[in-house]
Amino acid sequence: MRSTGIPAILQAVRQRPDRVLLAAFGIVAALVLFVLHIASEVGAGDTNRLDSAILVGIRSATDRPGAGLHALRFAMQDFTALGDSTTLTIVVLLVSGALLIVRKVAMAGFLIGASVIGTLAVELLKSAFDRPRPNVVAHWATFSHTSFPSGHAADSAIVYLTLAALVARSVKSRGLRVYVVLAAMLLTLLIGVSRLYLGVHWPTDVLAGWILGAGWAFLAATIAWWLQTRHTLERPED
Repeated sequence: MRSTGIPAILQAVRQRPDRVLLAAFGIVAALVLFVLHIASEVGAGDTNRLDSAILVGIRSATDRPGAGLHALRFAMQDFTALGDSTTLTIVVLLVSGALLIVRKVAMAGFLIGASVIGTLAVELLKSAFDRPRPNVVAHWATFSHTSFPSGHAADSAIVYLTLAALVARSVKSRGLRVYVVLAAMLLTLLIGVSRLYLGVHWPTDVLAGWILGAGWAFLAATIAWWLQTRHTLERPED
């Protein structure tokens, strides 16, 4: 008797990994086109009013006296630090070191390569679009050069989501897999929101960063799975 439902889908996916990889490239290409559409709207100034309204609204709601809001500001500064280049580099190197200790050399190399290529691509896009930083609220964090897309949002998604996807494919527990992925998504979300709270990015910067970073992580995870089916990377736990 032929299996139906989700088991049948999973079986079909395992039998046609090349098609899955091709579909992943197609999905990521569509996401990139969507980001380019956002960029065109940004360049034409069509998003300025909404971007400004969101930032001013966030600042009006949070820039008030009170111990809770004071603590929130420090928390957001801590969250944003989790997405800076130094922190992400340390995370990638530490995880890669752990993979090398357990002799997962190919996986460590893949993680480093995916992280470096993704972050370099984001920096090239930032230089190409050359969007100025927000000027409608005071900045509560330091920043460098241009604004679109958000490097913190994109790079944190690239590193944390890619890492979560690789970890999820290496553990047996389904609950742990879900936990790892959801934790990475939550962390990426908080880092992006912190950039808005601190007034150093426009909302469209963060949205574009999330889309690009998540798309890259999805593509990297799919490539890793495809390589595993070809026994090029370490096989995941059954």
